[in-house]
Amino acid sequence: MRLINFISIRFSAVAAIVLAFWAVLFYFAIIDEINDEVDDSLEDFAELVIMRSLAGEPLPAESSGSNNQYYLRPVSKEYATSHELIRYEDRNVYIKEKREYEPARTISYIYRTSEDKYMEVEVSVPTIDKSDFKEAIFHWMLFLYAAMVLGMIILNAMTVKKSMRPLQKLLQWMSSYRLGEANSKLENPTTVTEFCQLNNAVEQMTKRSEASYEQQKLFIGNASHEMQTPLAVCQNRLEMLLDDDTLTEQQMGEIIKTLSSIKNLSRLNRSLLLLCKIENGQFHDTKEVNLTEIANNVAHDCQQIYATKNIELVFEANRPMLVCMNKELASVLVSNIIKNSFVHCPNEGRVELACDGTRLTVANTAKGQPLDTSKIFMRFYHAGGSKSSTGLGLALAKAVSDLYEMSISYKFNSGMHVFQIGKNNK
Repeated sequence: MRLINFISIRFSAVAAIVLAFWAVLFYFAIIDEINDEVDDSLEDFAELVIMRSLAGEPLPAESSGSNNQYYLRPVSKEYATSHELIRYEDRNVYIKEKREYEPARTISYIYRTSEDKYMEVEVSVPTIDKSDFKEAIFHWMLFLYAAMVLGMIILNAMTVKKSMRPLQKLLQWMSSYRLGEANSKLENPTTVTEFCQLNNAVEQMTKRSEASYEQQKLFIGNASHEMQTPLAVCQNRLEMLLDDDTLTEQQMGEIIKTLSSIKNLSRLNRSLLLLCKIENGQFHDTKEVNLTEIANNVAHDCQQIYATKNIELVFEANRPMLVCMNKELASVLVSNIIKNSFVHCPNEGRVELACDGTRLTVANTAKGQPLDTSKIFMRFYHAGGSKSSTGLGLALAKAVSDLYEMSISYKFNSGMHVFQIGKNNK
């Protein structure tokens, strides 16, 4: 969920609670104010009737033709003592002129005359229908809430979105940032203190990451380069020892094992050095190369190398796949994928190559279950715990494809491991 939408939902929920609470307070405040004003007029009219009644003066008409009316009647002493002397009520009263009931506010006074008789005067004044008033307030609150929600949406679109623009720009810059590449400088001016601190924190973090990355690349490159010479010397000396006729068969076997380990280490070292060169962007010369032709040559060479496995090779090329890239890296990309298929193909298996001009597909018979797609292109990953290779072949292919913005993918289909290389759209 976007931050702006999250804020809108929170504001809407809070607004609903506040409006509901405010509506209740508003209703009671208005009713109290209305009752206060009506009660004042009721008291004045009731006191006028009582004063005239006690003074023996003519009383006003019980009904003035409007909803205003009063009743004066004698009551018993028991009634007078069992009821409050002054009572206020909201009820429907019968209007003689209209012959119907109307909502009214009434006041009842109980008083005693000079003859020690008890009288009750009841005065009613028309007032609002409180149930209708509640319903009106409810409808207007809904309207106000809808207007506020709409206003918040517009406010978010105009104000909050503009206020969050530095954050959006920072996120876009971070999404496009690539470690070890030439990235544009962060240009995100803002007067908001928190955004300024966030910009500084991100810049410092990227500087530390770049420094660590450069140190790591430098270390790997230097270490791989410096190790190559002593490894070659050790390999040559061991090969010379094998020519010694005085060695026993057991000694020669140990030397051969050691020589094999050194060769594997030298191959691993060369792969690491090549990876470092690719990441450092040291392959600048590019030209149009035919991946279909390279794949054809590599596949037939691998078929001869692994002839003892009796692998069936099927090659279908409808059209050449032309890509602008470094020729050496093109050979690394294609040969590592094809060689990987031959190495992991079982005896009497099948390797299929197909090219339609935009995609090169390499498939081989699987020995077991599908490979882990989340790890297949990671360095030093060995499927099923196999240590027969350096674990860098597919990582090298992935590095080359990323360098030239090509796609490389893996899937398991009908008992076969399928790798596919796709051209970029440039």
